[in-house]
Amino acid sequence: QVQLVESGGGLVQPGGSLRLSCAASGIAFSTYIMAWYRQAPGKRREFVTSITRADNTNYADSVKGRFTISRDNAKSTVYLQMNSLKPEDTAVYYCYAAVSSMPAYWGQGTQVTVSS
Repeated sequence: QVQLVESGGGLVQPGGSLRLSCAASGIAFSTYIMAWYRQAPGKRREFVTSITRADNTNYADSVKGRFTISRDNAKSTVYLQMNSLKPEDTAVYYCYAAVSSMPAYWGQGTQVTVSS
């Protein structure tokens, strides 16, 4: 059974930081592209960042320079370090795992709220 379990969300003030984690089980983690998406209230789910098996990364323009994705294959975990958070970063953040010719998987999401 495949599971992606996110953690680390919460309430933070503007300018603050949070670190999200996504622990994967039931997949050959090191072979998967891992990504983070987010969905704000009333909006569509949007891409945030991704990391390949070769540690190549890609970021949405809105988070470049503020967010950093990383992975620890030994722990089957992907991280999202979020700095200089803004109110517009408020959303449910979802972990995503994909590899060619196999089903893709989503986590259940973790809420991030940026507010004073």
